[in-house]
Formats: sequence, structure tokens, C-alpha cells
Amino acid sequence: LVQMAGVPSGGNSTLVYFVSQDCAVEEGRVAGAGGSIFKPKMSIGPYGFISLCTDTEGNMFGVHSMK
Repeated sequence: LVQMAGVPSGGNSTLVYFVSQDCAVEEGRVAGAGGSIFKPKMSIGPYGFISLCTDTEGNMFGVHSMK
């Protein structure tokens, strides 16, 4: 991901997911790093769980875990 002139940051493009043991743990670290929680940990059925967060520039990213 790179900054580009004329392209605003935000949740309107590619969404990167990071894998973790438990996305609730990583979600708990987001605010301390200056980000925010867009959607707290939620089930995606047999595919596990995800949290959707935004970084300090407003870019959205996901965290995925199986528990």
C-alpha cells in the first residue's frame, strides 16, 4: 500500500487481512496504536472470525483468526 496523489485514504479499495491466533487480542492493540475498531470481532461461520479496523490514516484492514 502506498500513498498516491489524488487518491484519498479510506475503506474504498483493497482490504488486507492479517492472520492471528485470536483476532480479539490484536483488536485490543489497535486503539493504543492510534487506530480504531470499525467492526469488532464477529463470526464468519466455518471460516472463523474477523475484526475490521482502521489505521491512523483511515485505511481499513482486517484481522482473521479461527478462534
